[in-house]
Amino acid sequence: MNYVDGFVLPVPEKNLDAYFEIARKAGEIWKELGALEYIECVADDVRTGVHTSFPQSVKLEEGEVVVFSYIVYASREDRDRINDAVMKDPRMEAMMGPDAMPFDGKRMIFGGFKTRVAM
Repeated sequence: MNYVDGFVLPVPEKNLDAYFEIARKAGEIWKELGALEYIECVADDVRTGVHTSFPQSVKLEEGEVVVFSYIVYASREDRDRINDAVMKDPRMEAMMGPDAMPFDGKRMIFGGFKTRVAM
């Protein structure tokens, strides 16, 4: 079964174009280094819940939108190897600095997941 890294983050609406430009460049690097899929999605039908929700999870502020992203790998081992190579890739340097990020990285949620059902 595949392995997935998932991300949920708040992006200011005014920064969406800049965010997706970085995402396209990063996605090309991940795919070049072996990721099977690189997906970036912007909230379209996401409501604030009573107890939990995507907006609450990232402490969404006025003028921001939730972005949900995931990267698919063949295995956990591939994920670890690919992520290590991505982080060492010189093309990522300009995108990784705190001043380059068009969102608040402290409110990003992320983690790795084992696939249990795939159809």
